[in-house]
Amino acid sequence: QVQLVESGGALVQAGGSLRLSCAASGDIFITNAMGWYRQAPGNERELVALIKDGGWTTYADSVKGRFTISRDSAKNEVYLQMNSLKPEDTAVYYCTAATLYKSDYVRDTYYWGHGTQVTVSS
Repeated sequence: QVQLVESGGALVQAGGSLRLSCAASGDIFITNAMGWYRQAPGNERELVALIKDGGWTTYADSVKGRFTISRDSAKNEVYLQMNSLKPEDTAVYYCTAATLYKSDYVRDTYYWGHGTQVTVSS
């Protein structure tokens, strides 16, 4: 079992910045990636950013150049630095730890935190 706890969500004005943190515990060794998804009211949960054990990262097109994902493996923590925030970034942000498979995505297994609210005012 993997437990994930997010923090750092807040109300921020457009153009501002936030840094989200996620602390992982439990059997984190069984995973090979950590990242962030978000879900706005009425929308599906969408990928924001992922970082794999080897350091490879991927970002949603909507956040490229504005958000940066990083991790501290020694602390089992992952971070999301969010700059130049826009009202459309408003959502609940969920931390994930995952076991991802290159050739069989159906086998991918995700563990989720409970989310942290990010609200960007215009």
